[in-house]
Amino acid sequence: MKIRHNKKRNTAFIYESLIKEATACVLKNDSKRQQKIVSIIKRHFASDTVLKKHLDCYRSLYESKNLDNRTAERILTEAKIANRLLDTEGLFMSQTELINDVNRELEPAVYNTYVPNYKTLASIDQIFSNKLSPKNSIILENQILRGMVTHIKESPATEQIDTVVVDSFVNKFNNKYSENLLREQKALLNYYIASFSDNSLSLKSFLNEEITRLKKTLDKSLSLPEIKNDQQMLMKTKAIIEKLDSFYKEEVGENVLLTVLKTQQLVKEITEDATEN
Repeated sequence: MKIRHNKKRNTAFIYESLIKEATACVLKNDSKRQQKIVSIIKRHFASDTVLKKHLDCYRSLYESKNLDNRTAERILTEAKIANRLLDTEGLFMSQTELINDVNRELEPAVYNTYVPNYKTLASIDQIFSNKLSPKNSIILENQILRGMVTHIKESPATEQIDTVVVDSFVNKFNNKYSENLLREQKALLNYYIASFSDNSLSLKSFLNEEITRLKKTLDKSLSLPEIKNDQQMLMKTKAIIEKLDSFYKEEVGENVLLTVLKTQQLVKEITEDATEN
């Protein structure tokens, strides 16, 4: 079943692409471009915007995992209803404004950003379009539902193909950013990139250990003179520790990833300064 898909008007794809681009900017220390991306996201995906409401319809499907069949079917039904109730004309205009801002403030290459769950986002977009035949609609909906219910172990052949694809992307990513990344940052990103293939189990395990390590180092840093005697530095360090604490109860997402990446860099700098002194 081959269906034409305009990814520039796939709200979730554009959002995920912008998040990935912002992550890359953090790794490359490109704060100017990062701020542009953050500004676009805040402007177009604020809580009261039609794009945010549209994104929530997508998210309710591609972020829901390990559900029973009945719950998954109810969520799919409600997401389709919520999507139909959106202002179609307003949504189209908002998407056009977003596309124009991306083209003008960034560049069209953003649309080529690697998004691991692209096929799922494309399928959801087709379901929401209401342009499918009944047969094709049911086929795509069943594919989405399978991704929402309890994980079924794939065949060894499929797992092998997924591993090759993921390994290839990880290698390309490391080659591109290797000069800017710390060893622990590379490890985190490798787990993150591969997380879609194992339901994030390895990523969550790594994050638990890494957050514990970062917290211990930051706790010790509170006694360093340059931090202890600087009230602003002391407050910021304590705030970071509290933020890391909150991640134990939070789902692994872009916010967690970006914060941990920045904290890894901060801890590295603190450790080096302490060693030099």
